[in-house]
Amino acid sequence: MPPLTPDQTLTLATASVTLLGVAFGRLPGLHLNRATIALVGAGVLVAAGVLELREAWALIDGEILTLLFALMVVNAALTHVGLFRLLTRLAVSRARSALGLLVVLCFTAGVISAFFLNDTVVLMFTPLVLRVCLELGLKPVPYLVALAASANVGSVATLTGNPQNLVVGVQGGIGYLAFARALAPVALVGLVVVVALVALSHPREFRRPVTPNPSALPDDLKAPREGSRWRIGGVVAGMLAAFALGAPVAEAALLAATALLLVGGIPADKLLAELDWNLLLLFAGLFVTVGALGASGASAPLFAPVQPLLDAGLASLVAAVALLSNVLSNVPTVLLIAPVVPRLSDPQTAWLAVAMASTLAGNLTLAGAVANLIVAERARREGVKVSFWAFFKLGAPITLLTLLFGWWWLAS
Repeated sequence: MPPLTPDQTLTLATASVTLLGVAFGRLPGLHLNRATIALVGAGVLVAAGVLELREAWALIDGEILTLLFALMVVNAALTHVGLFRLLTRLAVSRARSALGLLVVLCFTAGVISAFFLNDTVVLMFTPLVLRVCLELGLKPVPYLVALAASANVGSVATLTGNPQNLVVGVQGGIGYLAFARALAPVALVGLVVVVALVALSHPREFRRPVTPNPSALPDDLKAPREGSRWRIGGVVAGMLAAFALGAPVAEAALLAATALLLVGGIPADKLLAELDWNLLLLFAGLFVTVGALGASGASAPLFAPVQPLLDAGLASLVAAVALLSNVLSNVPTVLLIAPVVPRLSDPQTAWLAVAMASTLAGNLTLAGAVANLIVAERARREGVKVSFWAFFKLGAPITLLTLLFGWWWLAS
């Protein structure tokens, strides 16, 4: 391997610090979150003259940012009218045992996460799960771990389940239905695995009969707001139908978001205030930083240790993506590997494997996925601690079994 030029060295160093900072969520001595770490990394490359500003803009994938923005508008509208709250309340109220509650919780969270960004789902579900467990005298931690794991597993099913799937769909040119046909079975079996392992880990807890009392839930969880919910539901149903009919996903989502802003009956400033702007900034910064690695050729040292795994077959690819996703986080891993995938022997299957492995690997540790951190943080605010070990002793076998099935499914 030829020695790196000064620009390549600076790019590699900046990208390495940025990716590690994004993975751990902080840099020592600096009060920065993940989004600002990514932006500072991009800014350093521009300020140092490694990239011109126009080159930095060219590295940002506008289609992915548009799709992510549009889906966040859709999720904000659905949250505003209480649809997620209504669905979870209806599902939970039908459980008649602790095991039944677990099954309902996992499959409801998983199915909703398949169609809408999973982070939004756990954000809405976590307070409800805590309140139901408190009402019924149940241990909340197994249900919270199951919630996070189910949201991650369910999000494997479609392009709109999580941000890394969006990257795979757009850069891999995979349609909505083609993606779902390939990976929805992995999500379905994965949800069964989550239920089985969580139930087996606490056999006494899940033998108990329970009778949830919907009237005991807080008022804000009882029903969605009246008024605009049918218009919003119609727009979202139209968007999902467009996805199924093969319309370009970004365009269909943007049209739905535009319609919701115009006729959804919710003030636009309220909807826009609820968007996760940090996530959009994170993606923009990562596009520049990771793109500069590939464009400059400085990524070779990063890929050297795992390149043999990427080239050695599907099982090795799945293992490499899962490993990198737990070191660098899933979205940076997908962005790093994206330039390599088209050169593999079966790019279509490889793209699907990257989406599957990067998502399922998030269940390994508490810090493995943003959804896990959201559940833990919301629980902490209510006085419930989800420890690293409590998550890992369930997350590790869930990750291993779901990855093995996903690999077998794609290889068969």
